[in-house]
Amino acid sequence: MRDVAIIGVKNTNYGEHWGRDLRDIVVEAGVGAVEDAGVAGEKIDSMFVGNMSGGQFVEQEHIGALIADYAGLAKNLHVPSTRVEAACASGGLALRQAIYAVASGIDDISIAAGAEKMTDVPAPKASSALAAAADREWEGIMGATFPGLYAMIAKLHMTKYGTTSEQLAQVAVKNHLNGQHNPIAQYRKSISVDSVLKSIMVADPLHIFDCSPITDGASAVIVAPAEIAHEFTDTPIYVKATAQASDTIALHDRRDITTLDASVAAGKRAYEMAKMTTSDIDMVEVHDCFTIAEICAIEDLGFAKKGEGGIVTENGETAIGGRIPVNTSGGLKSCGHPVGATGVKQAVEIVEQLRGEAGKRQVDGAEVGMTHNVGGSGATAVVHIFSRNR
Repeated sequence: MRDVAIIGVKNTNYGEHWGRDLRDIVVEAGVGAVEDAGVAGEKIDSMFVGNMSGGQFVEQEHIGALIADYAGLAKNLHVPSTRVEAACASGGLALRQAIYAVASGIDDISIAAGAEKMTDVPAPKASSALAAAADREWEGIMGATFPGLYAMIAKLHMTKYGTTSEQLAQVAVKNHLNGQHNPIAQYRKSISVDSVLKSIMVADPLHIFDCSPITDGASAVIVAPAEIAHEFTDTPIYVKATAQASDTIALHDRRDITTLDASVAAGKRAYEMAKMTTSDIDMVEVHDCFTIAEICAIEDLGFAKKGEGGIVTENGETAIGGRIPVNTSGGLKSCGHPVGATGVKQAVEIVEQLRGEAGKRQVDGAEVGMTHNVGGSGATAVVHIFSRNR
């Protein structure tokens, strides 16, 4: 297997893209990544597009071919383009497929993109589409939405470990503080613990400010063999690990719903592949679809002892300048969560950080970064580790 590097990246703005359709925003991201890498279209060997629910959100399937067509890669070039779906982990899994395509030697240049256009449908329809990432028969059909499922996780975490609503709120406050310095973020404004706790209760104990928003957006990265990466960029970012794990889709079958075992397994595999430990990681983008999800993630990935994620957050250890900066992009909470794109956006953030291009949210001296992308309530987890050094 060959070493792989990221040579180009691009995010669109995240938010509400009224008057634009899915193909427009994903082509913007793809063209931007191509320009960033300086790669000619005829050099692209494959494309993988993370997209959770095009049929529900924009009434369009066959997304892979659609994007290849509108990106100018179908007619004449006939570049193979594959839609990848793993609920909210679709983007991370698309990136994993592109990495494997290059690492295997089958392809030399591959694009991993992710996109979702979620604001074109009413909120109830969006909620129904998202609920399909849970077990529809045992959870969704009984009325369990994702806020409800994560509220159960939060309630048990509070009961077992003493985690507080204030600590959950501090996750949101931190991520909004980071997001205000991210030019693509959906919500670029700070909030307070008090404003989180006074916001509308969605599913006890989760307030609306504990929840990630409905978002439009697209992201893309281009990967190439490490040995030729310097032909395209002076700052290639090397893929040190790519890992994926699965768990039961329904919460009631889990060993312990306060631990996402798929995150634990994917993290362990990534550390082993990279020959690294948590002490080697300078920053991490985790899947904070809800504030409790970030607390569980930093525990599951080994950055906090089980039950102490709230305390670690409260102590400022996950802030920029802290022991392990988490979600410098603003995370899903502030930057936004176009579900098919999020896993790719996380990689773009790490690349920009390791290149030293993150502006006011820059982590000083960052050499190694991690991404953690979750599908549904934890049935899929994808973890990547990236480094400035090969």
